[in-house]
Amino acid sequence: MRDHPEVPAAAEDPDSAARAALARAREAARAKGLGTARRKPRRRDDGVYLPAATESARDPAPLGDTVNNLARQLGWKQPLSIGGVIGRWREVVGDQIADHCIPETFEEGVLVVRTDSTAWATQIRLLTPQLDRRLAEEVGEGVVTSIKVLGPGGPSWSKGPRRVQGGRGPRDTYG
Repeated sequence: MRDHPEVPAAAEDPDSAARAALARAREAARAKGLGTARRKPRRRDDGVYLPAATESARDPAPLGDTVNNLARQLGWKQPLSIGGVIGRWREVVGDQIADHCIPETFEEGVLVVRTDSTAWATQIRLLTPQLDRRLAEEVGEGVVTSIKVLGPGGPSWSKGPRRVQGGRGPRDTYG
């Protein structure tokens, strides 16, 4: 059986010839004073998109950047993030808690949640520190200042054909 001579390392890598040609072309462009890299879009410190110099100032900016800029200018950043958390409540708190607890309102840093039983209200009150941490991860530190947990609502005594006008509620019913 015939032994094959050693194959050079350059022949083993099929891309090496292409890389070498690209390196020679870049070097020739640098020698002529031409730029060799494409310009990337820039962003300011506040995240707003700035078009590259080769683009026209009339070119449209990405929609997401425009909406984020508008929300920041109008002071909607925190309400939008809270709305996102309430909309994704099940993903944020998990299936088990979401099955028994729903967010009702968020006003002035207070998140009000309602549970479907008094046992779950107690459980959620015990889990409040973990919920605080999870919400701080989602919306930022200090946005949710407190969580108010409500139990299930009682039956309404203000309806029905035998309701006493001006009565004092259930106290009048059970003499």
